[in-house]
Parts: sequence; structure tokens; C-alpha cells
Amino acid sequence: MDLFDYMRENTLEQEAPLASRLRPRTLDEIVGQKHILGKDKLLYRAIRADKLSSLIFYGPPGTGKTTIAKVIANTTRACFTQLNATVAGKKDMEAVVAQAKDNLGMYGRKTILFVDEIHRFNKGQQDYLLPFVEDGTLILIGATTENPYFEVNGALISRSVIFELKALEKEDIKELISRAVCDTERGMGAYGAEITEEALDFLADVSGGDARLALNAVELGVLTTEKGTDGKIHLTVDVMSECIQRRVVRYDKAGDSHYDTISAFIKSMRGSDPDAAVYYLAKMIYAGEDERFIARRIMICASEDVGNADPMALTVAVSAAQAVERIGFPEAQIILAQAVAYVASAPKSNSAVNAIAKAMECVKSQRTSVPPHLQDAHYKGAGKLGRGTGYKYAHDYPNHYVEQQYLPSEIEGETFYEPSDNGYERQIREHFQRLKRGLATGSPAPGTPRQRSPQ
Repeated sequence: MDLFDYMRENTLEQEAPLASRLRPRTLDEIVGQKHILGKDKLLYRAIRADKLSSLIFYGPPGTGKTTIAKVIANTTRACFTQLNATVAGKKDMEAVVAQAKDNLGMYGRKTILFVDEIHRFNKGQQDYLLPFVEDGTLILIGATTENPYFEVNGALISRSVIFELKALEKEDIKELISRAVCDTERGMGAYGAEITEEALDFLADVSGGDARLALNAVELGVLTTEKGTDGKIHLTVDVMSECIQRRVVRYDKAGDSHYDTISAFIKSMRGSDPDAAVYYLAKMIYAGEDERFIARRIMICASEDVGNADPMALTVAVSAAQAVERIGFPEAQIILAQAVAYVASAPKSNSAVNAIAKAMECVKSQRTSVPPHLQDAHYKGAGKLGRGTGYKYAHDYPNHYVEQQYLPSEIEGETFYEPSDNGYERQIREHFQRLKRGLATGSPAPGTPRQRSPQ
């Protein structure tokens, strides 16, 4: 490196964006990703011991893929070189391979090649690297925002360990923002800025787990906001909203707005207004509400307010909850909207709610015993004790129904589940009426057995 190269790199480092300047230099400075970088995890131990095999980091933007590669560069005794697949060509790779061979032959040092956006390499470029990864000339570290099983050659996949990075948690983002505002060496601490707790929460919410997005907003806020009368730069919610280009939605997750919105959301689904329900869904998504929380409320409504009037509502809600966990945002909002529209549009019944509430009260207030003919008769000596004696097997009778006592004698005749006249529950009600009246066409009266099965 000559003097001009040194000066250029030094200038770039000083003038680099905040997100780049704050990039961790050691493992202990990395925030988040504990599922792969906890002190008992494979990747942490491998980096510490400098015993790395080829790796592929896969995850959304701003989660630390390049950061971990840079930490490896600062930790390893191997030579480290970097290519960006969006601009690198065959000659660049040939130069890296040639240098790697020299490093190994002349100095006995391995070479780690970090390829950012590795999914941008075409099949031929990926194939070129394969023999050098296989013979140990190169240790490949690839970073991609795309699923590597779809975008990276199977041969490279089979020779690499894949680590999936997750969107950073809200508390992780808050820690990085606070570090950026206060750090006088690499952050914005020299500007004398302060960020309010409300603004910190807002920015951590709307950044969606993307550390780079949050830090860019902090940098823009500090550099464009005038100092107050106290000589400090105040980073408020309004300032952060402008910097990240997201309108502030009044939705405090711990306050009234949160509970008011979720209440309106549930009541709109219950009240069969899909337009209002989808609106409140959008408001919660925009404000950064946890999609799992939303999915849980949809499932509850599907059972509590729709019930057997449309049994498919619960199936749709549960399927949506599972799909949301697998897919994530932004596509998850479509899945949630589908489930909300279905539940809001479905016929309604709270018969199951009333049934279990009445049954629970009965259980609390009455001491009962199971009728002898319903008791377990599958053990030796049960017959001598009268267990199961007199039980009528429903499938032996027309329409698979027979009248007999099922409730305990103490509450015989009590009714708990009363199907409504809405949706499928109307069919349930009519079905029971036919059974109990023995009106099924061409059927003997209920209670007449077709055959007797041993009890």
C-alpha cells in the first residue's frame, strides 16, 4: 500500500456512513444473533479458535452478515480478501485465487474470501470457485439476502455451513441507536445529541429489525437538526419520523392507543365489518405490532365469535398464523388480511363460549359422578363392579345415534351447548332435532338396535 492508498482509506474510514463506522470490530461488540453467536454456539467457538470452514450467511438486510465477516477478518490469522458479486468478474476471482495459492505455498497461510451478495454470481462464476474451495485453497464466506438453497449452487452448499441471521430484536436496535448517539469516537457523540425514549421506541419499531436503516436515520437526524436553546440536538419522534420517512401512528404498545386499536379490531371482526377490521389490521402493521400477537387475536375471534357457525374460520386463522411465522413481512400482511376478511365475513355464533362458561360454573358448583354405564370397562374385574354395564354403542343403532344418559345423574337434563340459527350451526340444530325426534326418513325409531355389540 502506497501513501495515496493509505490516505484514501483513512479518508474513507472517517467519512464513512455512521452504520459503517459503528460496525463491530470484535465478537463481543456484536449485538443480537445470539442463536448463532452465543458463547456456547458453533460459530462463536469457530471464530474464537480460528477454525473456520466455508460459511454462508443468509438473512434480511441490516442484520449483520457483512459485520460478522469483518469481525472474522479482524480475528483470523488467515489472509482475508473481499469481493462484491455485483461488480466482481472472472479476472477478479482469478487474481484472488492466484494470491491465495501464493499465500498457501510461500507462507503457509490460508485465504478467506468473503463474497458479498453471492447470489449475484452466475452459475459459471460459482462453479469456478468450487475446486479451490474443495482443495482448501480458499475458505469461502458468502453473504446473501436470498435463500441460498435456491440461489447458490448445490455443490457449494454441500461444502458450506449455512447460518441464518434473523431480523434484530427491538431491544437490540435500541442498544445500537443509543450507542450511535453517545459514542464520541465512532458515533455521533461529539455533536451533543439526545434522543427521547419515545423516539427511541418509535425508531426501533419502524426499522423492522434493520440496524442500518435505524443508524442512517440517526445520522441524518443529528446532521440536519438545529441545536436547541440548551445547546443540544434533540432527536424527537417528529425528527425521527421525517428521517426514516415513516408517519408517526399514535400506537403506544403499552398504552391506551394499543388497547383501543386492538379492541376496535376485534369488535370489527365480531361485528362482521371486514373493511374496518382490515383498516385496524393495517394500522397495527404500520405501527410495528408483532404479527404473532395479531394472529393470536384472529384465532381467538374465529373460535369465540364465529365458532361452529363456520368451522372453517378457525382452520383459516390457524393456517394464517403458521404461514405468517414461516414467511414474515411484507408478504405476511396479505395472509393476515385474508384471515381477517374471512373471519369478519363469516356467520357468527358464540354458542361455544356460552357452553363452556355454563359448564365451568356447573363444575364449580356441583359435585357429580360419571354414570356407571359410561365408566371404563377395559380392565379385569370391571364387569364385576358394574363398570360399563348397560352401555349402548351408538354405531349399532340407526343414524349412529341412541338415546341414553350421558350427563351425570346430578345434572341430568341440563343443556350447555345450544346451536344458533346462523351458518352451519343451523344444520347442527336441525340434525339434533331429527335425531331426537326419530324423523330420519326410512329409519326406525331411535333406540332400536341393528345389532348388539359386546360391552
